[in-house]
Amino acid sequence: MPSRFKSLLPNQLTMNRIVLILILFSTMSCHANTASEQHDFKTQIIATGLKKPWALQFLPNGDFLITEHSGNLVRLNSDGQRTEISGLPDIKTKGQGGLLDIRLDAQFSSNQRLYFCYSAGDEDGYSTHLAKARLIENHVVNVVTLFEAEPKNSNGRHFGCRIEFDFDNYLYLSLGDLGERENSQNSSNHAGSVIRLNSDGSIPKDNPFPTNGSVKPEIFSYGHRNPQGMVLNPHSGQIWLHEHGPQGGDELNIIKPGGNFGWPIITYGVEYGSGDKIGKGYENEGMEQPIYYWVPSIAPSGMTFYDGEAFPKWKNSLFIGSLKFKLLVRLEFDGNSIVKEERLLKNEFGRIRDVRQGPDGLIYLLTDAGNGKLIRLVPTERQMKGLSSLLAED
Repeated sequence: MPSRFKSLLPNQLTMNRIVLILILFSTMSCHANTASEQHDFKTQIIATGLKKPWALQFLPNGDFLITEHSGNLVRLNSDGQRTEISGLPDIKTKGQGGLLDIRLDAQFSSNQRLYFCYSAGDEDGYSTHLAKARLIENHVVNVVTLFEAEPKNSNGRHFGCRIEFDFDNYLYLSLGDLGERENSQNSSNHAGSVIRLNSDGSIPKDNPFPTNGSVKPEIFSYGHRNPQGMVLNPHSGQIWLHEHGPQGGDELNIIKPGGNFGWPIITYGVEYGSGDKIGKGYENEGMEQPIYYWVPSIAPSGMTFYDGEAFPKWKNSLFIGSLKFKLLVRLEFDGNSIVKEERLLKNEFGRIRDVRQGPDGLIYLLTDAGNGKLIRLVPTERQMKGLSSLLAED
């Protein structure tokens, strides 16, 4: 079993099942049943009034930790009551930049450490920063900046900014091209890349580019446009990433060390307005192809592999939020191939910014709005009887 999951002991699994049953029988108001090809489900609104929320994490005591684009870090309890966390560094809200992704350390229960990325800078420009800190009650302390992306830019576009860890505890951070296409093929800067670091911010010795070369040694892959979804595949250990294309050409990729993913030389998207071809079209020697792409664009954001017990027929599915079409995408995959796409919740809640599987095996969504919502997908009553039997397994 991978080291990041060894702490999930059988008694903890039993507690998660008890929590799941309590949630299913809670009095929280639900929307009408929604049918999918594999499961009927309901949606529960846990909280409203969030200010353009961007990312979600689950605290061990059952609270939710949510970033807001404007620079707020918020703790919500199970009743949706809001407490703002103090102690964050200076965060600059510039266009698409602000306080973006957040991740808990694998040993958070003992060390209270978390990692977050955000935009920062001054009159000379802004870029994506990565920091670690400790969460003590409702305060962030011992903030340490681990990484500052180069170059800076003042246009406020394409910061990327998703964080993920692999089974060996390497840290990955996705970086957009800052709205300047040439950045993505210029590996002497960080823009338009995925970087890999040790958890203390140092550079792994086996990164694909040497520290004495012209390529930034933090870079793990490059040729990306604006990646806003990144997740570890729990089956293969690979890092999967999706990114925004221009007009069409949103991509789902599997990151490879040293891989060039082509932007803006190859893309399945076209120029805004004119519809003209970008670069050389779809293929070019030495550049990676996506395993899946969308035309027209769905504007993907947030992503989670589902392996929970609440929706057994959804196992081996990948869930992705859509900003543009205001829906939730479910992808079925076989190995590294996508074999089916299903679209759920279209226009029911608006732009979906983040998607996470909770420790209870349920699926949680954040909506991208000034009055943003935290939403939970739960099974219908028809499935509760079967789920209740989980308690007898141990």
